[in-house]
Amino acid sequence: MTEGFARPDGVRIAYDVEGPPDGEPLLLIMGLGLQMLFWPEEFRALLTGAGFRVARFDNRDVGLSTHLRDLGTPTPLALALRRGPGYALADMAGDAFAVLDALGWDSAHVVGVSLGGMIAQTMAGADPARVRSLTSISSTPAPRIGRPRPRAMAALLRRPASGRDDAARQIVDVFRVIGSPAYPHDEAWLADVARRSYDRAHDPAGLRRQLAAIVSAADRRPMLRALRLPALVIHGDADPLVRLPGGLATARALRGATLIVHPGMGHDLPAALQPAIAGEIAAVALRGCDTGPAAR
Repeated sequence: MTEGFARPDGVRIAYDVEGPPDGEPLLLIMGLGLQMLFWPEEFRALLTGAGFRVARFDNRDVGLSTHLRDLGTPTPLALALRRGPGYALADMAGDAFAVLDALGWDSAHVVGVSLGGMIAQTMAGADPARVRSLTSISSTPAPRIGRPRPRAMAALLRRPASGRDDAARQIVDVFRVIGSPAYPHDEAWLADVARRSYDRAHDPAGLRRQLAAIVSAADRRPMLRALRLPALVIHGDADPLVRLPGGLATARALRGATLIVHPGMGHDLPAALQPAIAGEIAAVALRGCDTGPAAR
């Protein structure tokens, strides 16, 4: 595994890359408030085993990437009024492009979950030649489509953790609310990743700044309708945080997209579904290899 930093416009973005050096480039983009550590090792192994060179990174405001504390903490009123944090999803997409640049990749298969799916969609709209295929998981093209259930949002906007063990308890509680009701949760793994995340960086305001970027974003459906690229939309029918209408709207906007709805899946990547999801990503990536940016 190789680690490094990309530096787009003064914002430092921490990333790592693994898998066969000559593998198909694939970029993983994590969701709201979570560090790249939350991509399960077993899931990444499925992708590298399928021949992908897999990169992941910490979005701005989490982990080892730059925390924009000078922007302050968005208030509940600012979030309700859809006021941005001083940066937009386009800036976060720029961070992802900077990771591609740092790796020397002119393009990659892009896979995003939740907020990561929104960033992936934004990347495809901004520079489709750099996105070989697009996979949007548990995401939405507009903040008002698939809006969270109140209990799920309340779990997300939890009080700041008082320490690493409290952070572990909190993340377990969060995924008890937003995770998949039909599948077991690996709570020991969640707690371990939460502790390691706390040790790397603890900034509860960063989540709120990312959330402000989400709620202030424009509807991406007009942009998505103009795209012509291999696309996959994956969603769970039991997702309480980004509900199923978000995935359905994404798939309808992307011409020719493959839509896969997993029964009983919530807002996570259940271990039992990871082989199927990795296979679905590989299938759409194969379509991207067949067409390629030059053919679109």
